[in-house]
Amino acid sequence: MRWVLILLPFAALADPTLECTDAGSQVEIGSCVSDMELRVNAAIESSYSFAIASAKELDEVTGRVVAQPALERAQSAWVAFRDAQCEAVGASYGGGSGTGMAITSCRIDLGRARVDELLRYAN
Repeated sequence: MRWVLILLPFAALADPTLECTDAGSQVEIGSCVSDMELRVNAAIESSYSFAIASAKELDEVTGRVVAQPALERAQSAWVAFRDAQCEAVGASYGGGSGTGMAITSCRIDLGRARVDELLRYAN
């Protein structure tokens, strides 16, 4: 039983809907998760801008045009992956009332991971 209590905080972070602690209804949770997705998307945009600037600088220093186009292709591929993956997650809900929140939560989870990846490129 003790290990469940230790893992509980990590489980809460594994699902964005569980972070909406002030929300009581499904509508409120949906709104909270939608707001969270907006913030994650803004973070993706910012971190992508930093990563592109670093890639461009690398290309200028090395006299090659490789890093920036590679990052642009990677970002496009990541967006396609995110959309397909989250669509699959949504499909697993069989059209139930939690489908939209599941898709949004998926986009948040993958988006957070992408921010971390992009910031590694920016350094």
